[in-house]
Formats: sequence, C-alpha cells, structure tokens
Amino acid sequence: MNQDFERYTEADHRMWQLLFERQMKQLPQIASQAYLEGISKVGFVAGHIPHFERETNPALRALTGWEVYVVPGLIPHREFYTHLYNRQFPATSWLRKPEQIDYLEEPDMFHDTFGHVPLLSNRSFCDFMAHLSEVALKHIDHEEILQRISRLYWYTVEFGLIRENGDLKIYGGGIISSSGESRYCLRSDIPKIDFDLALVLDTPYHIDRYQDHYFVIDSYNQLYESVTGLEPLLEAYLAQQA
Repeated sequence: MNQDFERYTEADHRMWQLLFERQMKQLPQIASQAYLEGISKVGFVAGHIPHFERETNPALRALTGWEVYVVPGLIPHREFYTHLYNRQFPATSWLRKPEQIDYLEEPDMFHDTFGHVPLLSNRSFCDFMAHLSEVALKHIDHEEILQRISRLYWYTVEFGLIRENGDLKIYGGGIISSSGESRYCLRSDIPKIDFDLALVLDTPYHIDRYQDHYFVIDSYNQLYESVTGLEPLLEAYLAQQA
C-alpha cells in the first residue's frame, strides 16, 4: 500500500492540526526529551499531515535506517513483527473523524504516526524493537509466548514511562497520542512500577480503558539491554508448561 497523500481532504488536515496542537500544548512539559527532539527531526508540523515518502521516510532512513510502512489497519503477528525486524514501522493512513476525536476502537494514523514515529529517531529504542521482533519471529507459532511478548511491547512501546533528570516523562505512543491518558498516567494516585522484565511478561493488560499501572524505565539503553534476558525467561516459561 501507499499513503495516497493526495486523497486527504482539507478536513483531514484540519483534524491533524487540531490533534497536533492539542497535544503540543502539554507534551513539552511531560514527554520524553528524545520524543520531543524527534518531532522536529522527522519534520512533523501542525499545518499538514506528514507525507511519508517525501518527508518522513527520508528523515528516518538518514537517522536510524527505519521507515514508515503503510498498512490497512491491524495486521497479523507474523506480518507485524516481520516489518519491525526489517525496520519498517507499520502505520495506517486513515485519520479519525470529529466524532472519534477522543476514542477509537483501533489505531488511526495520528496514533501510529504522531504517537510512535518521532521516537524512531532514537537508535537505542529502534534497536530494542528490532531485537524484540527477532525473538517474536522465533516463537511466531506459539500463541502463549506471543502473548507475553505483546505485554512487553504494550507496557513499553505503547504505554511506557521513563525517568529523565529525576522526573517522570511519557514515551509510549498510546499515551503520547491520547490527550486524556497523557494527564491521567502521571497522576500521583496511579501506580508506577520500576521496569522489571519478568514482571512485565507476567502482567496482563487491557485495551478498552486507561491502564491500571505503568512501568518506568531509566533509559532507552536499559530497554534495549533488557531484551538479552527475554529468551531465557521465555524458555523457562515453556519448560514450566511442559
């Protein structure tokens, strides 16, 4: 598929601008510095939807060797992890309508692109996703193992927090792209848990409401290095099930 940029209407560009400006009123104070720097590195602006082939992908390829790969929507595990292994981030090209501004049943282009792409400018984060996908592809026919890997992806790439200079910041794309959860996740009464790989793999998540708790990393390098311990934990889990 391709983005088919010319099909976007003025209403689509206005929706992008509305969502972009709404988030940028709060993200400079609460988002990871790597994400904020990534916005300008990949060329995102309020005035128009990013053009993947003319703007976004040339910037990403120069920075980390990654690119945005257009998909129609949610895709099977094998296809998803194969794209990540090949350093292609799957992203939809459709944008929500006004009546969907605060809730979608599945991710749209604003979530996939604004939420995730700026952090693809960070090499340690990108290497984490590539290594994670390599492990996933080794176990692609084992549903219980994929479920545990999905938990790691969920609590980091989608809903992760990071400590920067002693402060909690957000970096997960599911939070970054959500006006409400951006504020909710940092509330003092919402549990924050130090990142522990074994605990993350054992912790189920839900997709239809804000998270009950969030895992906090100390650096993106910590996240990348954690994947070296992933396969031993998965093998131990398989041994317990045998």
